[in-house]
Amino acid sequence: MKNENIPVAGAHVKQEGDAQQATPVSAYQKEIALIKVPFGLAGARNGAELGPDELVTAGLKREIASLGYRLTREVRVDCPVQPANVPARRLTAKYLNEVQQVSEKVCQEVSSTLEEGAFPLVLGGDHSVAIGTLAGLTAHYQKLGVIWFDAHADLNTEDHSLTGNMHGMSLAAGLGHSTFNLSQIRGAGSFVDPSKLVYIGLRDLDLYEKKQIRAMGIRAFTMHDIDRLGMKHVIEQAIVIAGSGTDGIHVSFDMDCLDPREAPGVGTPVPGGLSYREAHFAMECLASSNHVVSMELVEVNPLLDQNRHTARLGVGLIASVLGKTIL
Repeated sequence: MKNENIPVAGAHVKQEGDAQQATPVSAYQKEIALIKVPFGLAGARNGAELGPDELVTAGLKREIASLGYRLTREVRVDCPVQPANVPARRLTAKYLNEVQQVSEKVCQEVSSTLEEGAFPLVLGGDHSVAIGTLAGLTAHYQKLGVIWFDAHADLNTEDHSLTGNMHGMSLAAGLGHSTFNLSQIRGAGSFVDPSKLVYIGLRDLDLYEKKQIRAMGIRAFTMHDIDRLGMKHVIEQAIVIAGSGTDGIHVSFDMDCLDPREAPGVGTPVPGGLSYREAHFAMECLASSNHVVSMELVEVNPLLDQNRHTARLGVGLIASVLGKTIL
């Protein structure tokens, strides 16, 4: 049975003169647009492109409806597949043209969702889809807070990436530190403010990324910090940093932030990640904060999963952000 007193996530943009303000969806409506982005060329392995459909099959729409939300529209972004004639291997940025195409389409869909007053729920695909999500969000929110759940920092650039996989460059593009960035995407807004960006779950960083995090003063809660401080302290601090003085918080959730024992179906697993309850507790706190204006969940890889375990967990985490509680 729906509990109308449960805090819910989401925001609607309203105009007051030239200013934009985020108003919680719970104040007057509960509408969600599901944006599926079946793109996997920017990842380390094949299979992430199957993630959006796997999440739906695992019961996502049923959970959305059970929480009292109305699915205003369901969009499947038309994504390019691997070209038949692959050019000479390029390590700096593989499939750059394809990533740019997808980013522009995702930007348009996210922007349209916000104009309609609905909550954008983006399903990846690999984490490069976040470039388009950030482009669409920053076009509407001048002061966007971001909480980035990930084992990796995704701060590599074309000149520093060791693999050329662009799912590891998505935040560099969002911050404007890579050659390909939000300024190359039609309809995008300004870059993400590093002082309003928070990492949670980091444990596999390249040397360049470590230097960048320190140089930009980004607040990063590694697994060491979570072990030492506990998730309650970490998520409360993250909400303060990303939610104070901003139009709201975007949650970007890479499933590899979880321990592989919890989420085996990811392309780049790293031992020692978040537990089931740590992840759910963080999502529940975000829902209670009523600051969340959008979410994306990425890197579910059904080819590597076991009995749809990772997809079901992803559905559960989305439900927690949207207000589902134990009691």
